[in-house]
Amino acid sequence: MCYRIGVFAERCGVNKETIRYYEQKALLKEPSRTNAGYRIYSDNDVKRVKFIKRLQDLGFSLSEIYKLLGVVDNDEVRCKNIFEFVSKKEMEILEQIADLKRIESMLKDLKSRCPDQKVLHQCPIIESLIFD
Repeated sequence: MCYRIGVFAERCGVNKETIRYYEQKALLKEPSRTNAGYRIYSDNDVKRVKFIKRLQDLGFSLSEIYKLLGVVDNDEVRCKNIFEFVSKKEMEILEQIADLKRIESMLKDLKSRCPDQKVLHQCPIIESLIFD
């Protein structure tokens, strides 16, 4: 399937400016154009943008995503030092997971202390965050 930018952006769940920005940052390749000059995008482009957005949602920066896409694009320059990059990112992710597990444990504990009647002023969550 081929899409013009408006439909493409809609299918990707972003706006047209985001698409243009991704092109400017070389996250998306320059699309082919119709004889009238309209940009044309493919289903693979939709997958790529959704991949980019998902990684952003997971906390990856655009520069990190650009580096990772170097593997997909078979770009030797971007793949240089990829092992070190991936190793470092893996350690960051493991630290985030540990932090999230600590927060999950804290929230479970606080939730168990909260009264059944969810009255804000009687719930010990705020007090335990301040005084514990």
